Amino acid sequence: MAKQYPSISPALQDFIEAQKLFFVGTAAADGRVNVSPKGMDSLRVLSPNRVVWLSVTGSGNESAAHIQELNRMTLMFCAFEGRPMILRLYGKADVIYPRHERWEELKRQFPDLPGTRQIFELTIDLVQTSCGMSIPFFDYVGERDDLNTWASNKGERIHDYWAEKNQVSIDGKATHIFEG
Repeated sequence: MAKQYPSISPALQDFIEAQKLFFVGTAAADGRVNVSPKGMDSLRVLSPNRVVWLSVTGSGNESAAHIQELNRMTLMFCAFEGRPMILRLYGKADVIYPRHERWEELKRQFPDLPGTRQIFELTIDLVQTSCGMSIPFFDYVGERDDLNTWASNKGERIHDYWAEKNQVSIDGKATHIFEG
């Protein structure tokens, strides 16, 4: 049932853009595998083989640490309404911090979200769809504003939070959030 493609077709791009939730999977050479749900208006398809997603402050920063060591990444989308489908994007990722020269160009793709800390750029080498027939239906009710409110209330003190919670992974790997 699975089908593989070299890039994102227009129909698959429409599917991606209709999703309210996606999952990011990363792993370093050793240690824990990380799978993280992502929401908000935080993903853009820039071309058939390139997507970017905006990373806002979280309780950890596993993806950034993993990408520093081993730059493979998988994004997964599931149809929770309509026809069943699971879509995975496989590729190599780069992490772009505000200090990088491409930051402004990529940041313009997204709304101004409080707590924005980095952008991940995924160069896709494989797109795979599978049936998704076991995925249940869910009704989308709306976005949670809790994280935006929390980050707005932190203001510039969010850097203190990053220093405490976002500099290393749970396996002690550096995220380079503050380094050149």
